[in-house]
Amino acid sequence: MAVSITVLGSGSKGNSTVISSSNTRILVDAGFSCRETFRRMSVAGLQAGSLDAIVITHEHNDHVNGVFMLARKLQIPVFMTGGTHHEWWRSARDKYDGQGLERVETFSAGRSFQIGDVDVMPFTIPHDAADPVGFRFTAEGVKVGIVTDLGYMPENVKYYAQGCDCLMIESNHDLEMLRSGPYPWSVKQRVLSKKGHLSNEALAEFFSGDYDGAAAYVVLAHLSEQNNLPEIAKDAAEKALGGRLNLVQNRIVLALQNEPIESICF
Repeated sequence: MAVSITVLGSGSKGNSTVISSSNTRILVDAGFSCRETFRRMSVAGLQAGSLDAIVITHEHNDHVNGVFMLARKLQIPVFMTGGTHHEWWRSARDKYDGQGLERVETFSAGRSFQIGDVDVMPFTIPHDAADPVGFRFTAEGVKVGIVTDLGYMPENVKYYAQGCDCLMIESNHDLEMLRSGPYPWSVKQRVLSKKGHLSNEALAEFFSGDYDGAAAYVVLAHLSEQNNLPEIAKDAAEKALGGRLNLVQNRIVLALQNEPIESICF
């Protein structure tokens, strides 16, 4: 095993994924408490003490809930954009009695940087946060794309999704379930907006049109517990990818909210 992807959990209650190469281990988002992150890593057969860094997509709580305690406990750096750090600190300052992150590294979308032997390319995504990004990680010839929390698929996101060996991407809601579901109208409008969340239908449109079908694994992430069902999301993706993806050689995987999924290894 040279490169592996372990989704510790994905959804509105918390998001966190571990990207591992032979020499480097990165936590992508820290949406669970420190204790819960450690527990999930243990369940997945990973040692929390082996993490080298945390990278953050944006400042919403389901992506940063545990970042302060994790970084402090493990004494590792946290990478985020300047805008994300500003917004995180504005909301977290009182909670942590004015104590900031001890090691913060800021980056800008569109400019790659290195963490150990992993090349990290952040790119802008459309979401209602200060400066949200997706990531493409490259290590040992393997490319991994992680892009969740986006309202639609702009051209730059389509570009970075191409050529990935593993693509983890949002399939948040079924349009009909959302429209007839329990959310207040204002929340429905937010989810449906261009800075909201990606529907099964919008993802299927990308899969059936612009997507190159290169991924050996497509991970459907950030599924809504109220406005989606795993079988609906998977069926929509499979139908859209039918002519582009060899479903014998390639796999569609569902990220779970309440437990880690089996590591994807290359």
